[in-house]
Amino acid sequence: MIKAENLTKVFNRSLVAVDHITFNVREGEIFGFLGPNGAGKTTTINMLITVLKPTEGTASVLGFDVVRQSNEVRKAIGVVPQEFTADEDLTGYENIMLCADLYGIPREIAKKRALELLELVELTNFKDKRVETYSGGMRRRLELACGLINYPKVLFLDEPTLGLDVQTRIAVWEYIRRLRKEYDITIFMTTHYLEEADTLCDRIAIIDHGKIIVIGSPGELKDGLGGDVITIAVRENADVTSIIQEVENVKNVRKENGLYYVKVVEGEVTAPLIIEALRKKGYTVTRFSLTEPTLNEVYLEYTGRAIRDMEGSNAEIMIQRLHLRRARNG
Repeated sequence: MIKAENLTKVFNRSLVAVDHITFNVREGEIFGFLGPNGAGKTTTINMLITVLKPTEGTASVLGFDVVRQSNEVRKAIGVVPQEFTADEDLTGYENIMLCADLYGIPREIAKKRALELLELVELTNFKDKRVETYSGGMRRRLELACGLINYPKVLFLDEPTLGLDVQTRIAVWEYIRRLRKEYDITIFMTTHYLEEADTLCDRIAIIDHGKIIVIGSPGELKDGLGGDVITIAVRENADVTSIIQEVENVKNVRKENGLYYVKVVEGEVTAPLIIEALRKKGYTVTRFSLTEPTLNEVYLEYTGRAIRDMEGSNAEIMIQRLHLRRARNG
Protein backbone atom coordinates (compact mmCIF):
# COMPACT_ATOMS: atom_id res chain seq x y z
CA MET A 1 0.00 0.00 0.00
CA ILE A 2 2.90 2.32 0.79
CA LYS A 3 6.46 1.89 -0.41
CA ALA A 4 9.44 4.15 0.24
CA GLU A 5 13.00 3.67 -0.95
CA ASN A 6 15.85 5.89 0.23
CA LEU A 7 13.31 8.63 0.96
CA THR A 8 15.14 11.80 1.96
CA LYS A 9 14.27 15.40 2.76
CA VAL A 10 16.86 18.13 3.17
CA PHE A 11 15.95 21.72 4.03
CA ASN A 12 18.12 24.67 3.01
CA ARG A 13 20.67 22.25 1.49
CA SER A 14 22.02 21.34 4.93
CA LEU A 15 19.29 20.31 7.38
CA VAL A 16 18.58 16.59 6.91
CA ALA A 17 15.10 15.97 8.34
CA VAL A 18 14.61 12.50 6.79
CA ASP A 19 17.69 10.49 5.92
CA HIS A 20 17.41 7.77 3.23
CA ILE A 21 14.67 5.68 4.83
CA THR A 22 13.25 2.52 3.26
CA PHE A 23 10.07 0.76 4.39
CA ASN A 24 6.75 -0.64 3.18
CA VAL A 25 3.24 -0.77 4.62
CA ARG A 26 1.08 -3.82 4.03
CA GLU A 27 -2.58 -3.78 3.14
CA GLY A 28 -4.91 -3.63 6.14
CA GLU A 29 -2.28 -3.07 8.82
CA ILE A 30 -1.72 -0.24 11.26
CA PHE A 31 1.88 0.80 10.70
CA GLY A 32 3.46 3.18 13.16
CA PHE A 33 6.40 5.54 13.17
CA LEU A 34 7.61 5.73 16.77
CA GLY A 35 10.07 8.43 17.73
CA PRO A 36 10.57 11.66 19.66
CA ASN A 37 9.63 15.11 18.49
CA GLY A 38 11.97 16.13 15.68
CA ALA A 39 12.72 12.56 14.58
CA GLY A 40 11.36 13.12 11.06
CA LYS A 41 7.91 11.61 11.48
CA THR A 42 5.79 14.53 10.27
CA THR A 43 8.19 15.32 7.43
CA THR A 44 7.83 11.72 6.23
CA ILE A 45 4.03 11.94 6.29
CA ASN A 46 4.13 15.25 4.43
CA MET A 47 6.15 13.65 1.65
CA LEU A 48 3.80 10.67 1.45
CA ILE A 49 0.69 12.89 1.26
CA THR A 50 2.37 15.05 -1.41
CA VAL A 51 2.70 18.23 0.68
CA LEU A 52 6.50 18.11 0.46
CA LYS A 53 8.62 16.87 -2.44
CA PRO A 54 11.42 14.45 -1.55
CA THR A 55 14.99 15.64 -2.01
CA GLU A 56 16.09 12.11 -2.90
CA GLY A 57 14.54 8.67 -3.15
CA THR A 58 11.07 7.55 -4.18
CA ALA A 59 7.73 6.79 -2.54
CA SER A 60 4.42 5.46 -3.76
CA VAL A 61 0.96 5.12 -2.23
CA LEU A 62 -1.38 2.52 -3.75
CA GLY A 63 1.12 2.25 -6.57
CA PHE A 64 0.97 5.99 -7.39
CA ASP A 65 4.24 7.91 -7.29
CA VAL A 66 3.93 10.76 -4.77
CA VAL A 67 5.68 13.21 -7.12
CA ARG A 68 4.61 12.23 -10.63
CA GLN A 69 1.07 11.12 -9.71
CA SER A 70 0.29 13.38 -6.77
CA ASN A 71 -3.34 14.00 -7.77
CA GLU A 72 -4.10 10.27 -7.79
CA VAL A 73 -2.47 9.91 -4.36
CA ARG A 74 -4.56 12.74 -2.89
CA LYS A 75 -7.82 11.29 -4.20
CA ALA A 76 -7.12 7.92 -2.59
CA ILE A 77 -5.99 8.96 0.90
CA GLY A 78 -7.36 10.54 4.05
CA VAL A 79 -5.28 12.72 6.37
CA VAL A 80 -5.70 13.67 10.02
CA PRO A 81 -2.93 16.18 10.75
CA GLN A 82 -1.29 16.83 14.08
CA GLU A 83 -2.93 20.24 14.45
CA PHE A 84 -6.68 20.81 14.75
CA THR A 85 -7.85 22.07 11.35
CA ALA A 86 -11.65 22.17 11.69
CA ASP A 87 -13.23 25.62 11.27
CA GLU A 88 -14.42 26.72 14.71
CA ASP A 89 -17.15 28.95 13.27
CA LEU A 90 -18.80 25.99 11.52
CA THR A 91 -20.69 23.10 13.04
CA GLY A 92 -19.32 19.57 13.06
CA TYR A 93 -21.66 18.60 10.22
CA GLU A 94 -20.70 21.66 8.17
CA ASN A 95 -16.99 20.87 8.58
CA ILE A 96 -17.47 17.37 7.20
CA MET A 97 -19.54 18.68 4.31
CA LEU A 98 -16.82 21.23 3.55
CA CYS A 99 -14.27 18.42 3.30
CA ALA A 100 -16.65 16.54 1.01
CA ASP A 101 -16.90 19.59 -1.25
CA LEU A 102 -13.12 19.81 -1.44
CA TYR A 103 -13.04 16.19 -2.64
CA GLY A 104 -15.79 16.90 -5.17
CA ILE A 105 -18.18 14.38 -3.62
CA PRO A 106 -21.78 14.89 -4.81
CA ARG A 107 -23.95 16.53 -2.16
CA GLU A 108 -26.48 13.72 -1.71
CA ILE A 109 -23.73 11.14 -1.24
CA ALA A 110 -21.82 13.49 1.08
CA LYS A 111 -24.85 14.07 3.32
CA LYS A 112 -25.31 10.34 3.84
CA ARG A 113 -21.62 9.76 4.52
CA ALA A 114 -21.41 12.71 6.91
CA LEU A 115 -24.24 11.37 9.07
CA GLU A 116 -22.70 7.87 9.07
CA LEU A 117 -19.32 9.22 10.14
CA LEU A 118 -20.79 11.43 12.86
CA GLU A 119 -22.51 8.35 14.26
CA LEU A 120 -19.27 6.36 14.06
CA VAL A 121 -17.37 8.90 16.18
CA GLU A 122 -20.38 9.48 18.46
CA LEU A 123 -20.91 13.12 17.56
CA THR A 124 -24.46 12.87 16.18
CA ASN A 125 -25.89 14.76 19.14
CA PHE A 126 -23.37 17.56 18.59
CA LYS A 127 -23.47 17.77 14.78
CA ASP A 128 -25.24 21.14 14.76
CA LYS A 129 -23.06 22.75 17.45
CA ARG A 130 -20.18 25.00 16.47
CA VAL A 131 -16.75 23.43 16.78
CA GLU A 132 -15.61 26.20 19.14
CA THR A 133 -17.77 24.50 21.80
CA TYR A 134 -16.12 21.08 21.31
CA SER A 135 -13.64 19.57 23.76
CA GLY A 136 -10.21 18.42 22.57
CA GLY A 137 -11.38 14.83 22.33
CA MET A 138 -14.48 15.80 20.34
CA ARG A 139 -12.35 17.83 17.94
CA ARG A 140 -10.03 14.90 17.38
CA ARG A 141 -12.97 12.61 16.67
CA LEU A 142 -14.34 15.17 14.21
CA GLU A 143 -10.94 15.29 12.48
CA LEU A 144 -11.10 11.50 12.10
CA ALA A 145 -14.54 11.78 10.52
CA CYS A 146 -13.32 14.49 8.13
CA GLY A 147 -10.37 12.30 7.12
CA LEU A 148 -12.76 9.49 6.14
CA ILE A 149 -15.28 11.44 4.04
CA ASN A 150 -13.78 10.21 0.75
CA TYR A 151 -13.68 6.57 1.97
CA PRO A 152 -9.88 6.43 1.63
CA LYS A 153 -7.90 3.26 1.10
CA VAL A 154 -5.07 4.65 3.25
CA LEU A 155 -5.51 6.93 6.26
CA PHE A 156 -2.60 9.00 7.62
CA LEU A 157 -2.72 9.93 11.31
CA ASP A 158 -0.04 12.33 12.55
CA GLU A 159 0.21 12.11 16.36
CA PRO A 160 -3.54 11.38 16.63
CA THR A 161 -3.74 11.78 20.43
CA LEU A 162 -1.21 14.54 21.01
CA GLY A 163 -2.21 16.75 23.92
CA LEU A 164 -5.19 14.63 24.98
CA ASP A 165 -5.66 13.31 28.50
CA VAL A 166 -5.18 9.60 29.14
CA GLN A 167 -8.88 8.72 29.20
CA THR A 168 -9.61 10.55 25.94
CA ARG A 169 -6.51 9.04 24.36
CA ILE A 170 -7.74 5.52 25.10
CA ALA A 171 -11.15 6.40 23.62
CA VAL A 172 -9.49 7.64 20.41
CA TRP A 173 -7.53 4.37 20.23
CA GLU A 174 -10.84 2.50 20.17
CA TYR A 175 -12.14 4.67 17.34
CA ILE A 176 -8.97 3.98 15.34
CA ARG A 177 -9.46 0.23 15.77
CA ARG A 178 -13.06 0.56 14.62
CA LEU A 179 -12.01 2.57 11.57
CA ARG A 180 -9.66 -0.17 10.46
CA LYS A 181 -12.27 -2.89 11.02
CA GLU A 182 -15.38 -1.18 9.64
CA TYR A 183 -13.83 0.63 6.69
CA ASP A 184 -11.15 -1.97 5.83
CA ILE A 185 -8.45 0.65 5.51
CA THR A 186 -4.70 0.73 5.94
CA ILE A 187 -3.45 3.18 8.58
CA PHE A 188 -0.09 4.90 8.73
CA MET A 189 0.36 6.74 12.01
CA THR A 190 3.07 8.57 13.90
CA THR A 191 3.41 8.78 17.66
CA HIS A 192 5.91 9.40 20.43
CA TYR A 193 3.74 7.57 22.97
CA LEU A 194 5.21 4.13 23.65
CA GLU A 195 1.94 2.66 24.93
CA GLU A 196 0.06 3.96 21.90
CA ALA A 197 2.46 2.25 19.50
CA ASP A 198 2.38 -0.97 21.53
CA THR A 199 -1.42 -1.01 21.77
CA LEU A 200 -2.40 -0.04 18.22
CA CYS A 201 0.31 -0.94 15.74
CA ASP A 202 0.78 -4.23 13.92
CA ARG A 203 4.30 -3.12 13.01
CA ILE A 204 6.49 -0.27 14.19
CA ALA A 205 9.43 1.58 12.69
CA ILE A 206 11.55 3.26 15.34
CA ILE A 207 12.86 6.51 13.85
CA ASP A 208 15.37 8.92 15.34
CA HIS A 209 17.32 11.81 13.83
CA GLY A 210 15.69 11.10 10.47
CA LYS A 211 16.85 7.48 10.28
CA ILE A 212 14.87 4.27 10.72
CA ILE A 213 16.63 2.22 13.39
CA VAL A 214 14.56 -0.98 13.32
CA ILE A 215 11.21 -2.29 12.03
CA GLY A 216 9.08 -5.08 13.49
CA SER A 217 5.92 -5.94 15.39
CA PRO A 218 5.84 -4.83 19.05
CA GLY A 219 6.17 -8.47 20.09
CA GLU A 220 9.11 -9.13 17.77
CA LEU A 221 10.95 -6.03 18.96
CA LYS A 222 10.48 -6.90 22.61
CA ASP A 223 11.32 -10.57 22.16
CA GLY A 224 14.45 -9.53 20.31
CA LEU A 225 15.92 -8.18 23.52
CA GLY A 226 16.21 -11.75 24.74
CA GLY A 227 15.55 -11.51 28.47
CA ASP A 228 13.99 -9.67 31.40
CA VAL A 229 14.83 -6.12 32.43
CA ILE A 230 15.79 -5.12 35.96
CA THR A 231 15.74 -1.45 36.91
CA ILE A 232 17.95 -0.45 39.84
CA ALA A 233 18.91 2.74 41.69
CA VAL A 234 21.41 3.05 44.55
CA ARG A 235 21.63 5.68 47.26
CA GLU A 236 25.32 6.35 46.86
CA ASN A 237 26.60 8.74 44.19
CA ALA A 238 28.80 6.24 42.40
CA ASP A 239 28.85 4.21 39.21
CA VAL A 240 28.14 0.56 40.01
CA THR A 241 27.93 -0.65 36.39
CA SER A 242 31.01 -2.88 36.68
CA ILE A 243 29.71 -4.56 39.84
CA ILE A 244 26.37 -5.41 38.23
CA GLN A 245 28.05 -6.54 35.02
CA GLU A 246 30.07 -9.19 36.89
CA VAL A 247 26.94 -10.96 38.19
CA GLU A 248 26.08 -14.26 36.51
CA ASN A 249 23.34 -14.11 33.83
CA VAL A 250 23.69 -10.34 33.36
CA LYS A 251 23.82 -9.64 29.63
CA ASN A 252 24.01 -5.87 29.52
CA VAL A 253 23.94 -2.83 31.83
CA ARG A 254 22.93 0.64 30.74
CA LYS A 255 22.89 3.74 32.96
CA GLU A 256 20.32 6.42 32.17
CA ASN A 257 19.41 9.41 34.40
CA GLY A 258 20.67 7.74 37.56
CA LEU A 259 18.94 4.43 36.87
CA TYR A 260 20.56 1.18 35.83
CA TYR A 261 18.71 -0.86 33.20
CA VAL A 262 19.98 -4.42 33.42
CA LYS A 263 19.14 -7.00 30.78
CA VAL A 264 19.29 -10.47 32.31
CA VAL A 265 18.48 -14.11 31.74
CA GLU A 266 16.11 -15.65 34.32
CA GLY A 267 15.31 -12.41 36.10
CA GLU A 268 13.80 -14.00 39.22
CA VAL A 269 17.01 -15.91 39.83
CA THR A 270 19.42 -13.14 38.89
CA ALA A 271 17.74 -10.29 40.80
CA PRO A 272 18.75 -11.47 44.30
CA LEU A 273 22.31 -12.03 43.09
CA ILE A 274 22.57 -8.42 41.93
CA ILE A 275 21.22 -7.05 45.20
CA GLU A 276 23.64 -9.20 47.19
CA ALA A 277 26.62 -8.16 45.04
CA LEU A 278 25.82 -4.49 45.63
CA ARG A 279 25.28 -5.03 49.36
CA LYS A 280 28.65 -6.73 49.74
CA LYS A 281 30.31 -3.69 48.16
CA GLY A 282 28.54 -1.37 50.60
CA TYR A 283 25.82 0.01 48.31
CA THR A 284 22.16 0.48 49.27
CA VAL A 285 19.49 -0.30 46.68
CA THR A 286 16.75 2.36 46.80
CA ARG A 287 14.75 1.29 43.77
CA PHE A 288 14.24 -2.08 42.19
CA SER A 289 11.86 -3.55 39.62
CA LEU A 290 11.77 -6.63 37.43
CA THR A 291 9.77 -6.48 34.22
CA GLU A 292 9.45 -8.17 30.88
CA PRO A 293 10.87 -6.06 28.04
CA THR A 294 8.82 -3.02 26.99
CA LEU A 295 9.08 -0.74 23.99
CA ASN A 296 10.96 1.68 26.23
CA GLU A 297 13.66 -0.94 26.71
CA VAL A 298 13.61 -1.59 22.97
CA TYR A 299 14.13 2.10 22.32
CA LEU A 300 16.94 2.20 24.88
CA GLU A 301 18.58 -0.81 23.28
CA TYR A 302 18.63 0.64 19.78
CA THR A 303 19.24 4.33 20.47
CA GLY A 304 21.14 4.30 23.75
CA ARG A 305 18.65 6.56 25.56
CA ALA A 306 15.03 6.84 26.60
CA ILE A 307 12.61 8.34 24.12
CA ARG A 308 12.86 12.10 24.21
CA ASP A 309 9.74 14.19 24.70
CA MET A 310 11.16 17.56 23.75
CA GLU A 311 9.49 20.79 22.72
CA GLY A 312 10.91 20.35 19.25
CA SER A 313 14.19 20.05 17.47
CA ASN A 314 15.95 22.60 15.30
CA ALA A 315 14.65 20.69 12.29
CA GLU A 316 11.04 21.02 13.41
CA ILE A 317 11.44 24.71 14.16
CA MET A 318 12.94 25.40 10.75
CA ILE A 319 10.24 23.37 8.98
CA GLN A 320 7.53 25.30 10.81
CA ARG A 321 9.14 28.60 9.83
CA LEU A 322 9.31 27.52 6.19
CA HIS A 323 5.62 26.62 6.21
CA LEU A 324 4.69 29.93 7.80
CA ARG A 325 6.78 31.83 5.27
CA ARG A 326 5.09 30.03 2.36
CA ALA A 327 1.66 30.71 3.86
CA ARG A 328 2.41 34.44 4.24
CA ASN A 329 3.67 34.63 0.67
CA GLY A 330 0.45 33.07 -0.58
